[in-house]
Amino acid sequence: MDTGDTAWVLTSAALVLLMTPGLAFFYGGMVRSKSVLNMMMMSLGAMAVVGVLWVLFGYSTAFGADLGGGLLGKPFEFFGLDGLLAADSLFGKIPSTVFVAFQAMFAIITVALISGAIADRARFGPWLLFAGLWATIVYFPVAHWVFDFDGKDDAGNVIDPGGWIANKLLAIDFAGGTAVHINAGAAGLALAIVLGKRVGWPKEPMKPHSLPLVVLGAGLLWFGWFGFNAGSALGANGTAGVTFINTLVATCAAMLGWLLTERIRDGKATTLGAASGVIAGLVAITPACSAVTPVGAIAIGAITGVLCALAVSLKYRFGFDDSLDVVGVHLVGGLSGTILIGLFASESAPAKVNGLFYGGGVDQLWRQAVGAFAVLGYSFVLSLALGYLVKFTVGFRASEESEVASIDEAEHAERAYEYGSLTSARGTGKPSVAAGATAVLEGSNKK
Repeated sequence: MDTGDTAWVLTSAALVLLMTPGLAFFYGGMVRSKSVLNMMMMSLGAMAVVGVLWVLFGYSTAFGADLGGGLLGKPFEFFGLDGLLAADSLFGKIPSTVFVAFQAMFAIITVALISGAIADRARFGPWLLFAGLWATIVYFPVAHWVFDFDGKDDAGNVIDPGGWIANKLLAIDFAGGTAVHINAGAAGLALAIVLGKRVGWPKEPMKPHSLPLVVLGAGLLWFGWFGFNAGSALGANGTAGVTFINTLVATCAAMLGWLLTERIRDGKATTLGAASGVIAGLVAITPACSAVTPVGAIAIGAITGVLCALAVSLKYRFGFDDSLDVVGVHLVGGLSGTILIGLFASESAPAKVNGLFYGGGVDQLWRQAVGAFAVLGYSFVLSLALGYLVKFTVGFRASEESEVASIDEAEHAERAYEYGSLTSARGTGKPSVAAGATAVLEGSNKK
């Protein structure tokens, strides 16, 4: 065991867990004030459900002994982490439990990401049911495909086969462009179709109720993402340093690309655009951060920032109500970052592979494309099926009355902002001007 590597991966795991509350702030600020708690609770609920399932059988399904073809790990090999708690149980140079904890955070945030596509209209209980089913049937197997590398003996012989994308296809996905972002984006698209459009969309404006919350959430996500990407090196080493720098510069470039697109298209660069550009850049560099140089990272970030800024309008063209642009940012950004590895990969980066622009031809490009679209298709089809299963058994969507009035009150018996009944300073008992204004605001909100 290497104590330095262990400390870094434990720190990274904590950083990745922070990303889910950060996502709750990011998504919560983007919705209307009457549904912010429901939106945040969907992220928190994902933490609860997926955390328990991961320890029981999720880790085994993703990293247990392969059942054949690189498709699935043995679900109950490490049930309840049995056999992994001993002091001499190692994953590389870190304790097995540390690796379990790190990967648990990936599973949690992947499920939470989906919720943004169905903001303002999903019931909380059915969402938790869907989250558990989706993690079990979609995420855990895909994590096996992408993250479970072959175990080999000292002579290089494979003694513990892993997932097909990582070991047979040889597609590069360092930290989850396919398993996390394309996976969640495809599921978000499926659920947007299953639940249908929000009441009044797209005719009524549905602007973010708190841009400061959005920026706070984006900042927490960016902070945690250094653990997401650099932590995936599983050690305090040079690979962690390269991925850390690439995560920084790609995100900066994506923000600039998004803002430039807004400036040309709309005449103004917006705060929401800046925060969205940050997320787009983080998504794009996630699969590529070990495969490209910092210059390649800047190119991937800039291209993806422009693509995602344009892609968020696809929902209006095709008529699906992806409330918080999960498809436009995570699906499109994940596809962009994964496929562009085939163009910008450089053998001077830790992955040691050349893409098309560095003399490697199209070999890596087709591998990236196959991996990306395989995950997209698998996730979309099964997410659609699971969404309809929940819809037709327990009901997925909130009633129209609850949606229009306040889904927070209908689902959680709470409001995000309690103003109370203010009285005049003289204690006359007559409502003050502030109280009257509050009443007007609340009445308008219910309308």
